[in-house]
Amino acid sequence: MFKPVLLLTVALMTATAAPAALRDDILKPQSVRMAEIGRAALAKGEAQAAIDAFEAAIASDPKNVGAYNGIAMGYERLGLPGKAVKFYREALALNPSDLSALEGQGKALIARGATARAQINLARIKALCKTECEPASRLQAALSNATTVAAAAPAPDKPQANN
Repeated sequence: MFKPVLLLTVALMTATAAPAALRDDILKPQSVRMAEIGRAALAKGEAQAAIDAFEAAIASDPKNVGAYNGIAMGYERLGLPGKAVKFYREALALNPSDLSALEGQGKALIARGATARAQINLARIKALCKTECEPASRLQAALSNATTVAAAAPAPDKPQANN
């Protein structure tokens, strides 16, 4: 008959000796390779090829936060900030503290005219950084630029009523 202490010891040894392939914090090698291909395509300005590679990375390992960010960046380069916001949201669902996703989503929100929501992202970044950090500075600059552009734009003409 096994004693409870022996069973507990065996269970703890098994849990701590889990192979790396079973750990949640390690991405599958195929996913990492596809994400690298996606980053290289983004660097060359090939947004659609990058999106395709990042999608393959996610298909291989749905926990690849960087691949979601990469897809979002690809959509931004294609001029589709709404799709970018969606993929940044996916990245943040996996890692709510991802500064890159918070900054990127904030910039995509600004491109859609949602500066109030971008301010929320800025506040989250500042709370995570605790001191001044580059993602906060860049998002603050983008918000300031959007405010300046909006203030300089001429007021839209009011339609005249036909009497």
